Amino acid sequence: MQKFKTSKKEKILYNLAKMSKKFFLKRIFHFDAAHQVTDYNGKCENLHGHTYMLTVTITGELQKNGMVLDFAILKKIVNETVLNKLDHKFLNDIFENPTTENIAIFIFDALQEAFKKYGCSVYEVSLSEGINNTAVIRNV
Repeated sequence: MQKFKTSKKEKILYNLAKMSKKFFLKRIFHFDAAHQVTDYNGKCENLHGHTYMLTVTITGELQKNGMVLDFAILKKIVNETVLNKLDHKFLNDIFENPTTENIAIFIFDALQEAFKKYGCSVYEVSLSEGINNTAVIRNV
């Protein structure tokens, strides 16, 4: 296989891109969990479950290897920090009031700390319960 060499022009373009662009990495995850919403009068106060879709977006500097962060590391961090704690769990055992918004805040804060050591930060967490209802928390 032919190895491509980086020309002087490509190095200059890389440095310009690094200085003038903000990079975002996004990965989608799924987990299943049950909960009962408290302080609520409606059918969601009854025990029920969801297949959640979690979208994590991080931001960071483009490194010399051409990546912000290896997607495998992103996946590992989310699995260890969040999914291992929430997947197939009764969320009321973890949260006082397990609304989608409260779960999203927990995920955002937990991941923000975990990504610090990689020089990245969480830009956005989007958490959907089912296909129609989504809470988004974003770093502004």
